Amino acid sequence: MKSLCKSLLLGLAFAISATSHAAPKGEVLVLLSSETEMPLQDGKTLPTGYYLNEFGGPADALLRAGYQLTVATPKGNQPKADPRSIDPVYFAGKAGEMRRIQGGVESLTAPDHVRSLAEVMKSGLGRYDGVFIPGRHAGLIDLSNNPKVGQLLQHFHAQGKPTAPICRGPIALLAAQDDPGSYEQALVNSRLDQARNWAYSGYRMTIFSDAEEKVFEDSLKGEKLRYYPAKAMAQAGGQMQFADAWQPKVVVDRELITGQNPFSDHALATEFIKSLNQHCPLINS
Repeated sequence: MKSLCKSLLLGLAFAISATSHAAPKGEVLVLLSSETEMPLQDGKTLPTGYYLNEFGGPADALLRAGYQLTVATPKGNQPKADPRSIDPVYFAGKAGEMRRIQGGVESLTAPDHVRSLAEVMKSGLGRYDGVFIPGRHAGLIDLSNNPKVGQLLQHFHAQGKPTAPICRGPIALLAAQDDPGSYEQALVNSRLDQARNWAYSGYRMTIFSDAEEKVFEDSLKGEKLRYYPAKAMAQAGGQMQFADAWQPKVVVDRELITGQNPFSDHALATEFIKSLNQHCPLINS
């Protein structure tokens, strides 16, 4: 009971910032995967989900900056945190800060608060001032190959609305092409294929690097990923930029703000909020 009460209080502390303004500056869509198991090359699966600090850190900053958040998944189900991400190492070693963020994220992703992608599309995308896409491998399962995700991203792209994916989150950008499913199959089959009319071709961007992915893959004890996200983005036409492994890196090109890895969370939040504030000058003045 003590643990439950503490968790509720931590979630409340996180959420207070969402109500600290008489009216929100704007509304940000948070796009997360519905999936919790990622297929590997040999058909085995690996538990996955969103990375806690990649979602919670920027979400906390957005709420404190006065933005309202709406969480959506393709199926409208409650997204899950990747078990590996629940670790104080991603919160500068501060277990208390990790628990605070975890409580807030659990509040944001409560079943009654999560909307399906179809619901979001039906209600209209014009209400959202930007879109935020936290990372981890789950997005490789149901975001990068999803035509509805592509339609959503095409809206934000056409309107020049801030679009901020982090770590492996940028893989979702591959949905914004003519046939994302075929492109994904080519990647899985190690076939060199061209992205067709990809909205972000030629953009400068970053994503979890091959060097970082190799370290992760080595932890799987011989299991192999179906493909490396960074190679997929470069092959599609992304102008990739990377820092050394595990160093923060954020790349801004027009409306697109991308972060390389979990340790880029604070820098991405800063650039995203700056872009949102510039995009809504009348609201924020």
